[in-house]
Amino acid sequence: MAEMNISNTEWDRLKLKLKRKYNNLSDEDLSYQQGQEEELITRLMARLKRKREYVVFTLEKGLQFLDTNRL
Repeated sequence: MAEMNISNTEWDRLKLKLKRKYNNLSDEDLSYQQGQEEELITRLMARLKRKREYVVFTLEKGLQFLDTNRL
């Protein structure tokens, strides 16, 4: 089960930050609908070749600093 809830509005902003930091991610990699956090985390783990903890930390940090460029 996913540790977070991301609204579609938050995702639109967070997605831009992820694309800037990880320019190898495609729109398909970053496809998301509210309630599909687990699928998003699993997909990002595979694409970034990182552990779950890193992906969750990165997403949470991005949400925490949604109004800044920090990720």
